[in-house]
Amino acid sequence: MRKALRWLLALVVLIGAIGAGGTTAGAAYASGRDTTDTNTDTDIKNRILEIPGMRLVEEKPYAGYRYLVMTYRQPIDHRQPKKGTFEQRFTLLHKDTNRPTVFFTSGYHVSTNPSRSEPTRIIDGNQVSMEYRFFTPSRPQPADWSKLDIWQAASDQHRLYQALKPVYGKNWLATGGSKGGMTATYFRRFYPDDMNGTVAYVAPNDIDNDEDSAYDRFFATVGDKACRTQLDSVQREALVRRGEIVARYEKWAKENGKTFKVVGSADKAYENVVLDLVWSFWQYHLQSDCASVPATKASTDELYKFVDDISGFDAYTDQGLERFTPYYYQAGTELGAPTVKYPHLKGLLKYPGINQPRSYVPRDITMKWHKGSMADVDRWVRNDSTRMLFVYGQNDPWSGEPFRLGRNAEKRHDFRFYAPGGNHGSNIAQLVADERTKATAEVLKWAGVAPKAVEKDEKAARPLAPFDAKLDHVKTERQFLRP
Repeated sequence: MRKALRWLLALVVLIGAIGAGGTTAGAAYASGRDTTDTNTDTDIKNRILEIPGMRLVEEKPYAGYRYLVMTYRQPIDHRQPKKGTFEQRFTLLHKDTNRPTVFFTSGYHVSTNPSRSEPTRIIDGNQVSMEYRFFTPSRPQPADWSKLDIWQAASDQHRLYQALKPVYGKNWLATGGSKGGMTATYFRRFYPDDMNGTVAYVAPNDIDNDEDSAYDRFFATVGDKACRTQLDSVQREALVRRGEIVARYEKWAKENGKTFKVVGSADKAYENVVLDLVWSFWQYHLQSDCASVPATKASTDELYKFVDDISGFDAYTDQGLERFTPYYYQAGTELGAPTVKYPHLKGLLKYPGINQPRSYVPRDITMKWHKGSMADVDRWVRNDSTRMLFVYGQNDPWSGEPFRLGRNAEKRHDFRFYAPGGNHGSNIAQLVADERTKATAEVLKWAGVAPKAVEKDEKAARPLAPFDAKLDHVKTERQFLRP
């Protein structure tokens, strides 16, 4: 399992459209109030709180919107709803009930600061952002980990959508990046009629967890040969100097209150960090960043800093792992995790096979592999899906196993595009011109807000809302692991 996602949550979670100008959607939507609502005297906050199971956590003002942080009471087990409940956190970026709504999830935690996904900006709509079950604080107590699977999570979305649909009656789109893109896809698989369309960014599709040769082929060709060679050389050198660097690592951990009970030791954690190095570089960097890769004979200080900057020494500490335990659990029970071969590291690995999900989950949490879940979703996407848009980055390792489109995909309005040279932060704005306008036009049509000019000529498609530097900022929190 690649640590890939060290910067996850928000990098691909808050994918904003960069550089695709647009026109404002109209003064009627600027105030953030329901100016065209049939019940203009009722505050949106009160309307939401009238829904059974809703609780307000806080409201944060943002010009042109109402922004609410809330929780919604969900069944721990949707198959047996009387067996207990938990509060699931979500946020609402409210513009107008007469605008379409985007249902966003990162597949992890939810940010409690106002932000806007790229589809939300394109359609100039509302946005509901939901925290994935079992990510704190949205974790049942006590935690029955057997209730953490893709169907239960999709049912969370379905139930929240049903609760909000009477208020937000216009079209809905599902979206998310990385694990959020996977989540948006699974939601459509189990509840295909809820959403009018889905935009899934950089979403891996691990159909067969035992067959990962696609990733080896990816790393044999990504970028240019000189960069690949130097990255492999530095990765090898990091293990050659293991003794010296691990001593520094242990000192850092002691000074910062970091421990290694789950993975076993600082030495084991370090091997994981080094194994992540090449994957993490391509996940969040570009070919143009190859100049930053140090020389093989660089000082240990330079090497230590490079490894920390790219992979992150905190990633496999107990404190770094704990926040993402739900992801590792799912990777080891249902989602799958990539396995990559490292022929250039022969003779230097002390713990072969350590970089897999079971190594990162406390042993008191039982894990059992459920075969077939990903193959089922893959079949649905190829055979039955409609109005699905998958966006990948050409140089993103997670594009090694993408979702596949079936026959007559375009007739079903299913599309898959790649951002040239793009990494794990790829989005619609980074596509080549024809694909960018096609994708934008489809999103506008699915949402029911395509201007007449776009209906006549898709090349006229632009985001309806202007770029907002704060709201559309691509946040790059240093977090660990995963797609």
